[in-house]
Amino acid sequence: MKFRVARHTDNLKPIITFYCDLLGLDVLGEFTNHNKYDGIFIGKEGLNRHLEFTTSEESPKHQADKDDFLVFYLDTKEEYIFLKQRLNNNGLSSVQSKNPYWKDNGTTYIDPDGFRIVISMMKK
Repeated sequence: MKFRVARHTDNLKPIITFYCDLLGLDVLGEFTNHNKYDGIFIGKEGLNRHLEFTTSEESPKHQADKDDFLVFYLDTKEEYIFLKQRLNNNGLSSVQSKNPYWKDNGTTYIDPDGFRIVISMMKK
């Protein structure tokens, strides 16, 4: 089974910077003027899951919630520390997670659309 999370945005370029340049995901594909939509697929090559972000003449009407977030698991403590430093060095500050589990097991940031992401280490 393949899995895609798709979200409409008015911030496509900042989204690409955030998820690719800062979080380290790759551009897997992109499209322009597909029924008046432009978009991009972001993830890691060879995995059956990725993110899709689209933009069009119509602005999104979604609202970010403190309990809505994507979780990115890192394999090592070194990767986790490196990613936190890269985000912080690029002007992003972590925010307090509403969910107590993520307060103890990850670090929460906000993407350019106002949605939260959590970075966490894989539990072995």
